[in-house]
Amino acid sequence: MNVITQIFSWLSDQLLKMKWLSDLVGLLVEKVFGLEVTQRVGGSIHFFIYDTIKIFILLSVLIFIISYIQSFYPPEKTKKILGRFKGIKGNLLGALLGTVTPFCSCSSIPIFIGFTSAGLPLGVTFSFLISSPLVDIASFLLLMSFFGLKIALAYVIVGLVLAVIGGTIIDKLKMQKYVEGYVWGVDNVDVEYEELTSKERVDFAKGQVREIINKVWLYILLGVGIGAAIHNWIPQSVIERIIGENNPLAVLLATVVGIPIYADIFGTIPIAEALFNKGVGIGTIISFMMGVTALSLPSMIMLSKVIKPKLLAIFISIVTIGIIIIGYAFNAFSYIFI
Repeated sequence: MNVITQIFSWLSDQLLKMKWLSDLVGLLVEKVFGLEVTQRVGGSIHFFIYDTIKIFILLSVLIFIISYIQSFYPPEKTKKILGRFKGIKGNLLGALLGTVTPFCSCSSIPIFIGFTSAGLPLGVTFSFLISSPLVDIASFLLLMSFFGLKIALAYVIVGLVLAVIGGTIIDKLKMQKYVEGYVWGVDNVDVEYEELTSKERVDFAKGQVREIINKVWLYILLGVGIGAAIHNWIPQSVIERIIGENNPLAVLLATVVGIPIYADIFGTIPIAEALFNKGVGIGTIISFMMGVTALSLPSMIMLSKVIKPKLLAIFISIVTIGIIIIGYAFNAFSYIFI
C-alpha cells in the first residue's frame, strides 16, 4: 500500500504539480537572471514563468482529451439525451453536462439559448448554465495540481450541487414566461449526425485547443501576474486584515469583488494559489473563484438580452447566496481539507 501511495504521490508531483518544471525555472532564475527565488523579484519571476508554462501545458493537454471525447457527442445528440430526463434527474444531467464543456460564462449562453429553444426544461438549461463555467474536468485537474485532491473534489461537488439546486428552484418557480420571446422562436432543426473519422476527431480537438487558448491566454497572463504580485509583494498582514479568517465579512467581500471581474477559472487559479499561500481561508478563495467564473458582469449583460429582469435577478440571487453559503461552509470545515 505504501508503494502505491508513493507512486501516486510521485505522479501527482511530476505530472500535475510539475515539480520538475518548478526546479527548472528555479535554475533559470538563479543561473541566468542571477536572482534568488527566495527574494521578491526572483520569486515573482519564478512564480510567473512557472505558473504560466504549467497552466498552458495542462490546459492544452486536458482540452485536447476532453474535446476528443466531446466529438462523440455533438449538440444534436446531446439535446436528444437531455430531452429524455425531467425534474431532478434532468437538472443533474444538465449540471454534469456542464462539467465536460470547457466554456466561460459568456460562451455558455449561446448553448443555453440552443437548449432552451429545443424545448428542454428551463431548470435543466439553467443547471447547465451554472455548472458550465464553474466546473469542468480541466479545472478539476488544475485545482488538484495546485491545492490537492480534497479541495478539487469538494469544489466540483459543491459546484454541481449549486447547479442542481439553482436549476430546480427556477424550474419550480415556473419562470418560462420570463424568457425573451425570440428565444422560443429560434429555429431548431435536427441535423443528421455524421460519424467522424479518427483524423477528424483529432483535428476537432486541436481546433478546440487553439480556440480556447486564444480566448483565455490574456486572462491567464493577467491572473498569473496578479498572483505573483500578491505572493511576493503584498504583506500577509494586509491580506489578513482585509480578507483574513478574522474578518467575518471576508467571504461576502470576496464574492462581491469577484462578480464584476471577467475571467474564467484558469485565470483565477493563480490568484487563488497566491491567496492560499498567504493564509486566506479556503472558503473565501472558493467564493472569489466562483463569483468570477459564474457571475461575471459581461456574461450577465449578455444574459439580460435573453431573459427578463425578474428571472435575471432571481438567477443572480440564487447563485450569489449559494456561493456565499458555500464559502462560509468551507471556512467552517476547513480542517477537513487542509
